[in-house]
Amino acid sequence: MISFFEDVTVGETLELGNYTFDKDEIIRFAEKYDPQPFHLSEEEASKTHFGRLCASGWHTASIFMKLFVSKMRELQDEARKSDTPIAQIGPSPGFQDLKWIRPVYPGDTLRYTRIVTGKTESRSRPEWGLIHSDMLAHNQDGTLVFSFKATVFVERKTQ
Repeated sequence: MISFFEDVTVGETLELGNYTFDKDEIIRFAEKYDPQPFHLSEEEASKTHFGRLCASGWHTASIFMKLFVSKMRELQDEARKSDTPIAQIGPSPGFQDLKWIRPVYPGDTLRYTRIVTGKTESRSRPEWGLIHSDMLAHNQDGTLVFSFKATVFVERKTQ
């Protein structure tokens, strides 16, 4: 999102990238950050409602952030090369409705996207606007497995 607030279009979709979850990585992440049995071993996971090893939801969220930041850097680099002005992206006042809809298993490839759902002019910070987006991840079968609603401040051209 290197566009200024005025240039962002509701409905605009940005493909952030794909990521394949590997069994060993799932376990390493879980050992460090989410040591629940169904994230740590096939044997323990088989005793749960998941039936087999699956990735931590926080792992899927972390990969979202990695791909989002990488895409923003890529777009900024492209803009710099063409001397296109780059809007400042401010802080996020938060997100809503974080959902881990379906488990992510070893070998699953998620496709992460951002869809702009709305724009709000900031009354308290007139040099900024708020961009509202749905952040989504679909697995290789096209099934939605992860989502949340995000809001971020974006610089305005005019005040």
